[in-house]
Amino acid sequence: MKPRLVFVHGIGGPRDAAAELDAWLRALADGARSAGHSRRVLDLVRGWAADARFAYYADLFPSSGAQGARGGPESDEETRLVGQWLLEAVAERLAEPGTDEEVRMLRHARAQLVPEGASQGLGEAGRHVLDAANTLLSLPGLRTFGGWAGAQLMVLQLRQVARYLRRAEPDEEGLTLDTRIRRRVEEALDPAGLTIVVAHSLGTVVSLETLHTYQGRVPLLVTLGSPMGMRTVVQPKVRPQPLRVPGIVERWLNFWDRDDFIAGRPRLEKFVRPNDRSVLPVSRRIDSDGVWVHPAAKYLAQPAIAGPVVEAIEAATIA
Repeated sequence: MKPRLVFVHGIGGPRDAAAELDAWLRALADGARSAGHSRRVLDLVRGWAADARFAYYADLFPSSGAQGARGGPESDEETRLVGQWLLEAVAERLAEPGTDEEVRMLRHARAQLVPEGASQGLGEAGRHVLDAANTLLSLPGLRTFGGWAGAQLMVLQLRQVARYLRRAEPDEEGLTLDTRIRRRVEEALDPAGLTIVVAHSLGTVVSLETLHTYQGRVPLLVTLGSPMGMRTVVQPKVRPQPLRVPGIVERWLNFWDRDDFIAGRPRLEKFVRPNDRSVLPVSRRIDSDGVWVHPAAKYLAQPAIAGPVVEAIEAATIA
């Protein structure tokens, strides 16, 4: 019996779930080839190795235009939280060696986020966040022509994390946005068999919370570009607290790219407690080529990531 392979996406606008599944599988196959698993490439792409699913929830967020129309205190608060996120990411990046130009841009962005003598009103804070986002889009890993088309779109999509963690926006049945998103992920899992979960960006938070109430077996959880290392904005809002490895997870591998500004420096094993199996996250930095390193496909094409996923699929198939 084939194991289930579930991909969980992160922030961003609506997308074609079938096309995304194909793209993620092809990226994983490229990484598998580089990791010495060439014989499994066709099996991955054709779906012979695993029952691959794409847990899709982007449609639960309005389109970018609709998000822009979301006004009021909630919208301002979400933007303020994005500002705190960017400020923490800037501080972490400045703590590492960098080029003179990079350090200059980071310091300028920090000054824009906390200008001396500036008004602390939420509307004014929003303008500071947009100014800083424009500056940060010049950094490796965030360059405009590789990622977001502009600062406003960047902030709007980062706000999705704040919206998820706010536990609000109930539907006609009273189900909050975060509950509806977790339900999508849970529907993709296989409680009767083995499920390998590969989650990206916001999807890492969603997957962690989903797996805490899931009853099936998860031999491997892989998290890519996770924002859970953000100590002020994300980490204290993830449930349940204190953060712990879900009981059904048998192994957890966490990866981030040095140029992935969204992820910060998430060495999750420093603050996530083990489960009853004594499982802890194992974090590792990887380095991708190019100017836009946050996309999941960039991560999946890395042999250090694809190799363990393929090996977990093979082990689950034997089991």
